[in-house]
Amino acid sequence: MTDQPQGHPGALVGDYLPGDSLLHRLPVGAKLLFLGAFGFTVVAVRSMPMAWVFLSITLLLALIGQVGSRTLVRAARAVVPIAVMIAAFQWWLFSRDKAIESVVDLITLSLMSVVFTSTTSPQRMLDRITVWVRPLRHVGIPPERISLAFSLAMQAIPAMLLLARETRDAARSRGLDRNARAHLSPLVIRSIARAYETSDALH
Repeated sequence: MTDQPQGHPGALVGDYLPGDSLLHRLPVGAKLLFLGAFGFTVVAVRSMPMAWVFLSITLLLALIGQVGSRTLVRAARAVVPIAVMIAAFQWWLFSRDKAIESVVDLITLSLMSVVFTSTTSPQRMLDRITVWVRPLRHVGIPPERISLAFSLAMQAIPAMLLLARETRDAARSRGLDRNARAHLSPLVIRSIARAYETSDALH
C-alpha cells in the first residue's frame, strides 16, 4: 500500500483520494451494497479466526484501492481506545478470544469505511442517493433532505473519532491515560453536546 497525499492534517478518516483503481471505477451502488453486506457479516459472524479473515479482506481491498498505509494506521489508532475499553469488558464477561475478536472487528469496520470513503467521491455518492430516493417526492419526502441525512452520517464517524482522539490526549496530558472514566465520561458528554449542536443547526 503506497502512501499518498493525505488531505488536510487534521483529517482522521474519510478523505477522498482521486485515482483510477478498480475500486475507484466501481459504481457507487455496488460499493454501498458491498459495504452494507460486509458490515452485517462482520457483526453477525462470531468467530475470532473469521475476524482475522475479514481484516485480511479489508487490507487486500485497501491495497487494490491504493489507500495509503498512513491513512489506515491513523484510522486504526483512532478507534483503538474505544476498542480496548470494549474488549476489556468483553474479556471480563466472556473470554480473551471474545475480547480479541471485538477489537479486530472494530478495526476492520473502521478500515473498511476508510477504504470506501477514500475511493468514492462524496459528491457522486450523494448525487446517486438523491436519484434513488427521488420517487419519495411523490409521498411528500424531499430527496434533498435524505441526501442531507446521509451527508451528516458520513461526517459523524470522523467527528466521533476526532472527539475520541482529543479526549485521549486530554486524559494523557493529565496523567490519566490508564483511567477508563477519564476517557469515557468526557467522550459521552461531548458526543451528546455535538448531537444537540447538530440538531440546533438543522432547525
